[in-house]
Amino acid sequence: MNPRRQLMQAALGGAMLATLGARSALAQALDQVKFLYGFPAGSAGDIVARRVAEKIAGSAYSRNAGLVENKPGAGGRIALDALKSSAPDGATLCLSPFSCTAIYPHVYGAKLSYDPLRDFTPVSIAALMFHGLAVGPLVPAGVKNVRDFLDWAKANPKDASYGSPAAGSTPHFIGALLGLNNGVDLKHVPYRGSVPGVTDVVGGQIAAMFTPSGDFIANHKAGRLRILATSGANRSPFIPDVATFAEQGFPEFTVEEWFGFYAPARSPATVLAAANAAITTALKDKALIDGLGVVGLVAQGSTAEEMARSQKAEFERWGPLVKKTGFTGDS
Repeated sequence: MNPRRQLMQAALGGAMLATLGARSALAQALDQVKFLYGFPAGSAGDIVARRVAEKIAGSAYSRNAGLVENKPGAGGRIALDALKSSAPDGATLCLSPFSCTAIYPHVYGAKLSYDPLRDFTPVSIAALMFHGLAVGPLVPAGVKNVRDFLDWAKANPKDASYGSPAAGSTPHFIGALLGLNNGVDLKHVPYRGSVPGVTDVVGGQIAAMFTPSGDFIANHKAGRLRILATSGANRSPFIPDVATFAEQGFPEFTVEEWFGFYAPARSPATVLAAANAAITTALKDKALIDGLGVVGLVAQGSTAEEMARSQKAEFERWGPLVKKTGFTGDS
C-alpha cells in the first residue's frame, strides 16, 4: 500500500477511535454549553469563544452550539468567580488568558477570590496570542520602533502613558517592565478590555497601548495607529512587517500568551474528555483557523495535562517579574 495512504488511513482511524471514545465516555451529550468570557464582546478572546461555540454543535459534548456570556470587569476575575460557583457538570466553561490563573496569584495573593489549582480544571488551550506595543497620533510619526518610543517617552514625561486591557494583566507587566528596565517612567492606564483602550489610542487620548496585537491589526493596516513591536518568538504571520521585541534588542519581552478553557473543579472526567475532544476538533476547522487569523490569533488545542504544565511554567516565570515591578492588588 502507498505509504501516504497508510498514514492517512491511520490518522482517520485514530480520529474515529477518539470520537467513539468520547461518545462512549459521555452517554448523552449536553443540550447546550455556556462559555463565560471575562472581557467585552468584540475582543480577540471573545472571537475565540464564539467561533468554538459555533463548532461544538452536534458533538459528543453538546447537541447545540454553545452560548457565550461576557462578564467583563476586574481583569477577567468576574468570569472566573462565576465559573467557581457553577455546577461541576461540564455545562459551564470559562475561556481565560493565562494571566488570570498564572499571574494574578502573584498580584493579589490571599485576596484572590479563587484558587486556580483548587477551583478549576484545565480543559484545553484554545489559541496563542502575541502582545504588541502600538502608538497613536499623540506620538510623532518619527517614532518607529521601541527605542524611539522610549526616547520620546523620556523627553515627554507628561504624555508618557500606556494602556493595557487590565491591571495585573500580562500586557500591563510588559509595559511596566519595559519602563523599569530602561529608566523611563511610563504611566499605566488600565482599561476594561482591549477595545476601549485601542479606541483611546486612535483618538489621541492616550499615547500607547500594550495588548494582544490582533486587537491592533485593523487600525494598523488602516494607518490609524502604528504597531512598533510584537512579543512572539518570531514575527506575527499576520503583520510580518512589524519586528519583534527580541529583534529590537529586548528579548526579555518574548511572550506568547494563550487563551484556555477551564471547567469547575470536580467536573466528571468523562465530561471533560468529551469537552476536550469537541474543542480540539473545532480548533482544527479551517474556517475557524482563518477567522482567528483575522484578529491575530493562532488556533492551538492541547491536552488538559499540557495546559496544566504550561500554566505552572508561566506561574513560575512571572512570580519574580511581578515582584520586581512592586505592583500588587492594593497598588
